[in-house]
Formats: sequence, structure tokens, C-alpha cells
Amino acid sequence: MRYRRRLRSRIIISFALFGLGLTALFAVATVYMRTRLEDQLVNNTLEREVRHFVDFKRDNPDPDAPWAMSLYQAQIVRAGRIATVPLAWQKYDSGVYDIDDIGREGKIRPYKLAVYKDADYWAFLRFDISTQKLGERQLLVVLGASVLAFAIFSLLIGFWLSARVMSPVTELVQRVRAMSKSGRPELLKSHFADDEVGQLAAALDDYSTRLTEMVERDREFNADVSHELRTPLSVIASTTELLQGSPDLADKPRERLKRIERAVRQSTELIDALLLLSRRERQAPTDGETTDVAKVVEQVVDAQRPHVANKPVEVRVDIEEPLATAAPSSVVAVALSNLIGNAFKYTQAGEVIVSVGHGRVSVEDTGPGINAEDAEKLFERGVRGTQVGKGGGLGLAIVRRLCELYGWKVSLAPRPQGGATATLEFGKQTWPS
Repeated sequence: MRYRRRLRSRIIISFALFGLGLTALFAVATVYMRTRLEDQLVNNTLEREVRHFVDFKRDNPDPDAPWAMSLYQAQIVRAGRIATVPLAWQKYDSGVYDIDDIGREGKIRPYKLAVYKDADYWAFLRFDISTQKLGERQLLVVLGASVLAFAIFSLLIGFWLSARVMSPVTELVQRVRAMSKSGRPELLKSHFADDEVGQLAAALDDYSTRLTEMVERDREFNADVSHELRTPLSVIASTTELLQGSPDLADKPRERLKRIERAVRQSTELIDALLLLSRRERQAPTDGETTDVAKVVEQVVDAQRPHVANKPVEVRVDIEEPLATAAPSSVVAVALSNLIGNAFKYTQAGEVIVSVGHGRVSVEDTGPGINAEDAEKLFERGVRGTQVGKGGGLGLAIVRRLCELYGWKVSLAPRPQGGATATLEFGKQTWPS
């Protein structure tokens, strides 16, 4: 049975055990070091006094000869009679002082000097503290090494504890990533305990289920709409073609049938493009070849020419060099239809120049123009320029989404001589045709 405990409790217990263990180890180490250093100090002192006693007896074989410990040197004189007192001691008043003096072996050693002075006697007691100083240095070295060792040990324990505590979260992340890569939804709650991570997994399961259902509904809706719209459009296209083949058809009805035919083609292309956007599918041309951009431009210009109608607008198409791209002609047509159609709609007089070449299509017009600060905002859904009339503001947003899908780049900018310039760059997947 899986071990169940809240993540918060795991963290608290882990750090409590870690602090307790580290404190206990430090306490044991401190006691051990103190005992060891004290033993070493006592042993060294005893060994030194024993050697001193042997040396004294070797120099003084008389069993009644007085003997004093080597760590202490005491001297007492009557007040003012300081001839036998070392000169360095005479300057001190009553108290205890740290001094450096020459020992019996002729080397400078650290000492404690206790001085007592009154009206009758001056007393001096010198105590050798070299052994204590050595013990202090050893203790500092051992403590420094212990701190470093405990720091490394705590770091290793911290890594181990963090891995243990965060292992459920890491496992959840790995399962979510695997599910994201495979594209197959999987219930996560069954793999985790009933703790915070398990609650998070349950929330993700609920969100994933609702998201999957919504995606399935959208996919079915798009497929149904696409199918239901294509059928009447096909009927309209075939009927229009049959009517145009009638030999006794007058010119005016024939022109209207051509407009219907163009509208059907534009609607079919728009359905294809919107279906690709809804599926986020980057589709290549059906025949496996590239799409001739210049040819699509000419078709779009012809389809959008009714927007010019009787306005005094000159339309010019400059094919500077052949251009092809690895995208369906319907997608290219939808993107260009919005750019060229806007130029035709909002240009009341002057000219519209469509240039093809160098990996891009640019559309220049002499319309009302745009503000430079509003150029990027016009690609947002529902945003329209201040110089244009009514509309939903969806055309350029669709163009931007198609460009993001195929790695293209679209931009708008004011034209220096008046009007605006729209540019569609096809990027790396563009070749000369």
C-alpha cells in the first residue's frame, strides 16, 4: 500500500529529523573533541613534569633537595627590594597579565603572570600556558574542520531529503510531459497518494477531461461546418458553371455569374484556411509541389477588382521575379485577399501597386493611411483603424494567425507619400518558381 502523508508533513518531519540529527552529531563531535583535547593536555603536562622531575633528580641526587613544578615559577620579596626580580616583571601592578618570556630551554613561550603588591611584600607567580595555547589552536582547527565536514554532510543530506520530498512532484511533471508528447490523455490521480500532489493530479485530471471534451466538440463542429458548407458551395459552383455554358446568356447575367463564381471560390478558400487554423495543421500543397505566388496574386486582384468599381484608381501588378511557397494556394489566397481587398476598399482615388518578388508581396495604396502607432494593433482581433469605416476587424487577425502557422511575417506601415503599405514575407519556405 502506498505510503500516505501530506507533503507539508513530509517537509516538516524531514527538516525536524535533519536538524535533530545534525545537532546530535555536532554535540557528540564537540564532546569527543573536548574530551580528547583535555586528555591530550593532561597527558602532555604530566609527561613534561615527569621529564622535568627526572632531570631535576639527575642534577640533584640528594633526596631532600626541594623540587618545584616546571609550569610554575614563584618569587616573593619584601616591598621595594626588587634586585632579584626580573626587570620585565617590575613594571606590573597587582593583577594577572599575558606575557612572553624566555623559558628554561631558552625559547620564547607564552605565560600568565600574577602580581601581588602591598606595603610589606611583592609576590610574582608565572605560569606556563604554552600547552593551553596549543590546545586552543588544535581545538580551532578541529572545529573548523568539523564545520566544513558538517556543511558538506548537510548539503548531501539536503539534496537527499529534497529529492525524497519532491519526488512525487517530479513524477507528476514527468507524467504530464509524457502525456503532452504522446497526445493521449491519461488519468494521473491513480499514480499518487491522497496528499497535496494527489489533489493537484486530480485537478489536472478534471481540467484535462474538460479540455479534451471541448477540443473534441470543436473538432466535430469544424468538421460538420466544413462539410455542410462545402456541399452547397459545390452545388452553387457547378450550377454557375452550367449557366455560364449557356450560349444565349446575355453579357450582364454572365458577369454576375462570374462574380458568384469568384465568391464561391473565395468562400471555399476561406473555409480551408479556417479549418487549418482550427486544427493548427501546417498543410503543404495537395500535389506536393509549391504554390506560384504570382499566379495567386493575379487571381486575387481579379477577384477583388469589383471593390474598385468605377473609382479613379489605377491597379498595377509588378512581378519582379517568380516566387513560390510551400503552402496551399487557398491559404496564400486568403492572406493576400485581405491585404489587397483592404487596399481596394479604402482607396478612393490614386493607385494600388502590388509587387511580387524577393520573398515577399507588398501592397501599396494611396488610401487614408494608418497611424504608425496603430500598425501593430490592427492585427488584433476586433481592432480597426481610425481612418476606415465599419467592419468586424477580423481579416487582418486571420492573416496574422495564418502567418504564425506557416512561419510568415506580415506588417503594416504608413506610406511616405500618403496611404499605407502592407507586406507579406514568406520566410525560409519560399523559393523561386
